[in-house]
Amino acid sequence: MEPFKVNSETPALLHLEPWRTKYPGLTAGFTTRQGGVGETPYDSLNCALHVGDSPEHVRENRIRLAGGLGFPLEAWTCGEQTHGKHIALVTEAERGRGSLDRTSAFQATDGLLTDVPGVLLTSFYADCVPLFFYDPVQGVAGLAHAGWKGTVAEIAAEMVAAMGTAYGSRPQDIAAAIGPSIGDCCYEVDDYVMDHIRRFEAELQPADWANEPELYHAVKGDTHKSMLNLKEMNRRIMIKAGILPTHIECTNWCTSCNSDLFFSYRKENGVTGRMTSWIGLKES
Repeated sequence: MEPFKVNSETPALLHLEPWRTKYPGLTAGFTTRQGGVGETPYDSLNCALHVGDSPEHVRENRIRLAGGLGFPLEAWTCGEQTHGKHIALVTEAERGRGSLDRTSAFQATDGLLTDVPGVLLTSFYADCVPLFFYDPVQGVAGLAHAGWKGTVAEIAAEMVAAMGTAYGSRPQDIAAAIGPSIGDCCYEVDDYVMDHIRRFEAELQPADWANEPELYHAVKGDTHKSMLNLKEMNRRIMIKAGILPTHIECTNWCTSCNSDLFFSYRKENGVTGRMTSWIGLKES
């Protein structure tokens, strides 16, 4: 069953529905491209400042999104993503970094963690994989941005390790989710990418996973191209890191197949907006 669902109250947003009902003090989900003020090619709910969109439009879209989730713009916290694996811990004093400009955001940061209520963690996507983490025991929430580089750097495992080191989280207590991103139906990669994938492929394919989805398959008629399943790779990395398979939600949405609903870097030749993943602990 699809975990990222449109809610009638906020039709432009995809809420992580299983968590919405299970963890009432938490909000988590993913935006569509609809419901904002941006103009072509950023139409319309682009919330990223780095793509060339009007800063005024981006600010208004951030205000709309944060307010619709019950947070002020001052709670919006984000990083400058570089397809790496650096993770920042967000304290009360760092709440709001990156809300109005790129220079105040966490620099060179693709993962965010916090245990502070009232902080809205956000990150941006146009085909890459959004990863969500929540430890209900320690009250820790996190986001990670995983393109193919972040995936092979195992940012998902880095998040689990950071949660343990900083907050005492145990992998078996962590709930995780994999959000809308480009699917193996559309994500064609070359040998350069596949060389990185194959370096640790064996670690992610135990014999008892024979019936699991493929990590990739060859493109018919071209031995130098493959269709890569980044969602499945990240799911297996999460399991390798100790998260229970039953604690992982995984979407069926492909951002490239559904460019009416999502921005897609591949589908739109690199000139487009960005969707936003969000997670936040609500103040009681």
